[in-house]
Amino acid sequence: MRRALIGTAIISLVLNLLGLTGPFYMLQVYDRVIPSQSVPTLVALSIFALLLFAFSGLLDVLRVRILARFAGIVDASLTERVFDVIAGAPLKLKLGGDILRPAQDLDQIRLFLAGPGPVTFFDLPWLPVYLAACFFLHPAIGWLATGTLALLLALNFAASFQTRKPTAVQAAELSARNAIGEDASRNAEILVALGMHARAAGRWNEAADAAAEAQRRTGDIAGLYSGLSKTIRQVVQSASLGLGAYLVVEGSLSGGAIIAGSIIVARALAPVEQLVANWRGLLSAQQSWKRLQRAFATFPQQEERTALPPPSRSLSVEGLYVGPPAGGQRLTVQNVSFRLEAGTVLGIIGPSASGKSSLVRAITGAWPAMRGKVCLDGASLDQWSAEARSRHVGYMPQLSDFFAGTIAENIARLDRNADPALIVAAAKAAGAHDMIVALADGYETRLGAGGEALSAGQRQRVALARALYGDPFLVVLDEPNSNLDAEGEQALAAALRGVRARGGIAIVVAHRDSVLAVLDRLLIMDQGAVKAFGPRDEIIKLLTHGRPAPQRPPSAPALTVVDNEGQP
Repeated sequence: MRRALIGTAIISLVLNLLGLTGPFYMLQVYDRVIPSQSVPTLVALSIFALLLFAFSGLLDVLRVRILARFAGIVDASLTERVFDVIAGAPLKLKLGGDILRPAQDLDQIRLFLAGPGPVTFFDLPWLPVYLAACFFLHPAIGWLATGTLALLLALNFAASFQTRKPTAVQAAELSARNAIGEDASRNAEILVALGMHARAAGRWNEAADAAAEAQRRTGDIAGLYSGLSKTIRQVVQSASLGLGAYLVVEGSLSGGAIIAGSIIVARALAPVEQLVANWRGLLSAQQSWKRLQRAFATFPQQEERTALPPPSRSLSVEGLYVGPPAGGQRLTVQNVSFRLEAGTVLGIIGPSASGKSSLVRAITGAWPAMRGKVCLDGASLDQWSAEARSRHVGYMPQLSDFFAGTIAENIARLDRNADPALIVAAAKAAGAHDMIVALADGYETRLGAGGEALSAGQRQRVALARALYGDPFLVVLDEPNSNLDAEGEQALAAALRGVRARGGIAIVVAHRDSVLAVLDRLLIMDQGAVKAFGPRDEIIKLLTHGRPAPQRPPSAPALTVVDNEGQP
């Protein structure tokens, strides 16, 4: 990128020097060729000027291509971080607008860098060269050009001041409109079934009108100053001809200098006029960059971490406090602690909104812990990179969403180099293999973003296969049987037994008791806290008879019952 900028600056230097070709040619024609009536001199000057013009055009094309590639480099260097922001925003930010805004901001920056705007900034430093040429012709022409430049710069600053706020408002209104469109697309069935389409369309129209009005205000201001600058340039270019003619009459300027002076003045004013014309794009790109910087600060790049051995012994949760991302200090899980050894299946039960889903999200690393930590074999989750941790953790959320692609690609977690044998093994472990091969295209069946090609139960079984892919040590399932039939329930129970048999740990959040027979331990959640934790049979006895289980010696604590004050 540095070499590209240096090369562009050098090319701009040469181009601005070559910009004097036209005035030089006019001076020679009017002051030398016409008085001498020498055709050979005219031919030689014309050939030389033609070569310089051709070389200038070649350099101009080269500069544009360099800037286009520079814009591509900037885009390539930022696009992955932009995706990190888009993909991670629901986990860290309070979403209130267009989720694709970061990508649109990067597009705005790339389009500006690849357009005529940056060329203006490379030409501006060479304005003194043209002003010096104007003063060389005559001081009066030089002062005319200098005064006009000062006026155009004043207009540019005024345009900047007056368009900054409307441009920000326009971006916000567009984001609000796009957010309504995303809601409508996501809830298309509800709009039709509940007759909400017209009312939703009314909200869309209001947001679209507000965005269009903001865009009109910004365009009106930018157009006003662009028109003023263009008019001033045209007036001054004609004024330079009139001033030159007056100076010729006075005998202080040659005839050829009239045309040359007019061309040089126009060339000196061009970058400033282009700056005014492109100021709106510059301002939009600047605001886009500021928004991206704020987003990047929330998602810093991960540092390289020392590779740890695969976990194989235990999962421990220590004093865990969890709250929804961007939810302020609101806690949904408070002071949860427990430990599971390899080969254990834990069930988490409790009433709605008791913190079960929040707890398992923190256990998988999807939600950050406010306090406390989750450890695999004694190492906290943040000691693994996200990529490394994902190889040891399988997760099935309540909603079984998929990426656009085949069933095989989704089971393999979008790994293009996945071993087909591992994909089939995961499907068999989830009891989904026979169901998948019964489809017309089998594992190559294409899914939409929500898995539209499958029923709710089929989606859950494919999602279970994705969670089991690669035999992760920790498998976390959040209500995996909410849409399963009897056959699916049996497949789920078999999958949990398989995790236990290979020495893994499984955690299941469930409201249905069909998986109770598979569980080794139970954890009861209520109002974000642990009310009881211990062996399954003892917890069931506690729930059934409403009394604590028999006390165990301190050397073998198996059951913990917590009172309303959080004391064991």
